[in-house]
Amino acid sequence: MTGTTGTTGTLVLAGTPIGDVADAPPRLAAELATADVVAAEDTRRLRRLTQALGVQTTGRVVSYFEGNESARTPELVEALEDGKRVLLVTDAGMPSVSDPGYRLVAAAVEKDIKVTAVPGPSAVLTALALSGLPVDRFCFEGFLPRKGGERLGKLREVAGERRTMVFFEAPHRLDDTLAAMAEVFGDERRAAVCRELTKTYEEVKRGPLKALAEWAAEGVRGEITVVVEGASDVAQELDPAELVRRVQVREEAGERRKEAIAAVAAEAGLPKREVFDAVVAAKNAARTGSADGKGLS
Repeated sequence: MTGTTGTTGTLVLAGTPIGDVADAPPRLAAELATADVVAAEDTRRLRRLTQALGVQTTGRVVSYFEGNESARTPELVEALEDGKRVLLVTDAGMPSVSDPGYRLVAAAVEKDIKVTAVPGPSAVLTALALSGLPVDRFCFEGFLPRKGGERLGKLREVAGERRTMVFFEAPHRLDDTLAAMAEVFGDERRAAVCRELTKTYEEVKRGPLKALAEWAAEGVRGEITVVVEGASDVAQELDPAELVRRVQVREEAGERRKEAIAAVAAEAGLPKREVFDAVVAAKNAARTGSADGKGLS
């Protein structure tokens, strides 16, 4: 099979099961059997998948993972330019979604090579559907930084996000991540932890972030997707004076100003900068004797 864009081939992005192999899209088997080149994130997993589907690859099989993605992309583009049909599969879900694929797609598009897809299972969409949280608007944030300080910084960046957020996380970091989310987003922000989706031990744990962090502290296994409610629209109505008052309350309770501002921004569903500006304005007003800035120094 060859592409239809001139003499060039076609790049096919194929979704693979995230757990239950019966979820494999029907077209996947046909593409695996007929592709000229199959680029797989893990060739061993590909072998298990083809065995489960009862299909045999006839094309050349190559590995395509994070470690060799940059080096192998030109080779695959060359195959596409030679008229080959290149099939890209990852370990689970859709290529490019927190998995290898983006570099190859971008390179193919730049060369005006046809790119198509075999739609398939997605942990992001499955978790959203099962979460019980609003799904009309959402954003995918992938994996958070592993280091605690960097993780807190990233969470503070999205503290005012009003869309439902989806994250991936490793099981051994889940409790720390949920605790950090509770710190930044607020203890009562609703969330859902989706574990082992479509597999035998599938579990969806729903509740406030603080309660979920306490649950996760006991130890959780498996593939994890976390869905978190967006910031409230109602908080947008808070005026600067109220934002300053809330920061003061937290400072008086012993929090440093930086952490207090971040926490208030998360509670209010506002960018941290907006709360910071309100505090600075109040501090400046206090220097000139304005009552609005009373108590800030």
